[in-house]
Amino acid sequence: MATVNRLPFRRAFSLIAAAVALTWGSAAQAHCDTLDGPVVSEARHALQTGNVNRVLGWVQKKDEAEIRSAFQKANAVRSGSPAAKELADTYFFETLVRVHRAGEGAPYTGLKPAGEPEPAIAAADKAIEAGQLDPVAKLLTERMHDGLHKQFEAVSSKKNRSPNDVAAGRAYANAYVEYVHYVERLYDAAGVSAHAPVTPAAGKAAAHGH
Repeated sequence: MATVNRLPFRRAFSLIAAAVALTWGSAAQAHCDTLDGPVVSEARHALQTGNVNRVLGWVQKKDEAEIRSAFQKANAVRSGSPAAKELADTYFFETLVRVHRAGEGAPYTGLKPAGEPEPAIAAADKAIEAGQLDPVAKLLTERMHDGLHKQFEAVSSKKNRSPNDVAAGRAYANAYVEYVHYVERLYDAAGVSAHAPVTPAAGKAAAHGH
């Protein structure tokens, strides 16, 4: 059975952006609506320092006025009592996270409790704090290698079949489609700018008959 050699680190590094892009829509967005996520953490600092500019980078320019207004309302009542402070802070957190997620095209389903984020997100955050990318790069490279290996083995194991075995031919075709789509998604996502929206490659693949 054919096998895939482990991708050299430097060659695989160019695919790291793909893994980030493919997981951003789920794990990263979920992380941003938690009470210990980066958006709420910045909101806490903004309220503590009285500087709303700390959080404006998390929303689109067209939404700045809404966030400034929510910030002023929260500050106007949060000094009244501990209960008022809690309600005002929660109001501001919810408003900021809702607007942030709307800017990403994601639904807002309420603030989530603090907790351990997905491994990739935790590694990404730690890399920023430490100023060292190697650990997160290694994590993503290994995960991509494992995914490629499994997809490749699945199709390779079905390649040698009887031309008269229709069921086996269909199993090979399905495995081939999954493999090619997986590779294409990684390739396409790796070429997308970090500031551009990622679009699924499935539609393009289908147009080519995969």
